[in-house]
Amino acid sequence: MWKYEKKLQFPVNIKNKNVKMAKYIITQTGGPNGELGAALRYLNQRYTMPDDYGKSELTDIATEEFAHMEIISAMVYQLLEGASVKELEKEGLASWYTEHKNAVYPMNADGIPFNAAYFAVTGDPIADIMEDMAAEQKARATYENLMDLTDDKDILSPLSFLRQREIIHFERFKRLYEMYENKKKK
Repeated sequence: MWKYEKKLQFPVNIKNKNVKMAKYIITQTGGPNGELGAALRYLNQRYTMPDDYGKSELTDIATEEFAHMEIISAMVYQLLEGASVKELEKEGLASWYTEHKNAVYPMNADGIPFNAAYFAVTGDPIADIMEDMAAEQKARATYENLMDLTDDKDILSPLSFLRQREIIHFERFKRLYEMYENKKKK
């Protein structure tokens, strides 16, 4: 089903440790608008799409969301590289350190772990695709908020790439939604 290329979809080369930004960016792994929830949502919704085209679209986008998860994880890892326990404590990450040391763990910026309730699957293709369009817009907004929190180009470049991909995913879902709505009217 997948062909995995052992490289990131977009390069991540963060030179400056930034524990605070790592704490914020981690939300795109396991937060309510993050990449893990999107990938799982689309992989589960694909089964109830009415045709192979819809199934293929959801599979393609879900696969890319996993690639985005890799980018975010690389960013968090690089932002934390060399961080001391004191630095982690200062930014409110002592409990994360206690459970995970410096491993990337899917959670939101407040430290709440990923929850399967973040991805909605109704079995109704129209409802699910509307949810997917909203999810892509919420992810886009989250990336824009993260971009507002830094001026580091090493952080901004991958965030900008990810933001743009959310827009493209939204457009793909919009086309799929319109296609199914038009079929319903006939």
